[in-house]
Amino acid sequence: MEEVLIVQNISKKFKLSRKQMKISGESNPIKVAVDDLSFKAYKGEIYGLLGPNGAGKTTTLRIIASLIKPDSGDVLIDGVSVVNKPDEIRKRIGFLTSELKLEDFFTPSYLFDYFANLHGIDPKTTQERKERLFNIFGINEYREVKIGDLSTGMKQKASLIISIAHDPDIIIFDEPTNGLDVIAAKVVTDFLATLKEEGKTIILSTHIFSLVEKLCDRVGIIINGKMIKSDNLTNLTESSSLEEEFFRLYWEVCR
Repeated sequence: MEEVLIVQNISKKFKLSRKQMKISGESNPIKVAVDDLSFKAYKGEIYGLLGPNGAGKTTTLRIIASLIKPDSGDVLIDGVSVVNKPDEIRKRIGFLTSELKLEDFFTPSYLFDYFANLHGIDPKTTQERKERLFNIFGINEYREVKIGDLSTGMKQKASLIISIAHDPDIIIFDEPTNGLDVIAAKVVTDFLATLKEEGKTIILSTHIFSLVEKLCDRVGIIINGKMIKSDNLTNLTESSSLEEEFFRLYWEVCR
């Protein structure tokens, strides 16, 4: 298998404010979000990062996407270092996160064109991609509606489409079905399966067991910022369900 993404012993700490310490009940102002974490992802697979809220999944994805630098370690995408060449990395990936907030004043059509242009995509290709994606996700009739006037689910679908306007080979999704009803969630999961068939590499962060079981080839279980176990889904569920295996590992670590 062709290695596309290599996460090498990344760690990240944050300093908590007094308010954050009070809310979280922490006595130590230094929060270890990611702790010496490593894994690999291969061409044409969906790799799932599974863990509870606060496990370090989003911080890991933000490091991979070059939005924040690790305190130590590195991430290589097609041999290119996230630490040393973040601008080059951003050309190669798409990143959808719940933190992505589209400007309310603009329309999905305008924002798709804008971000495709930022990536140097020619107008003809941009229009072809836009028509395909808008049809798949059922937002054609809302293409000229301002983002601020869209439903939560429609905003999420618009964000997803815009995040892959440049047709990247590596796509990072942080909780991609959040805020979607069951119909829209099905459209998204079916589309992720299509991207895999096209040879894309997908990194998927979630805490939903059924989503991992449906989509992922391999899974990394993250607890308290550490990679507890990384294996293919078949091996992880050989003697028990994914949920049972997760909680077995969780209680081993947290007891």
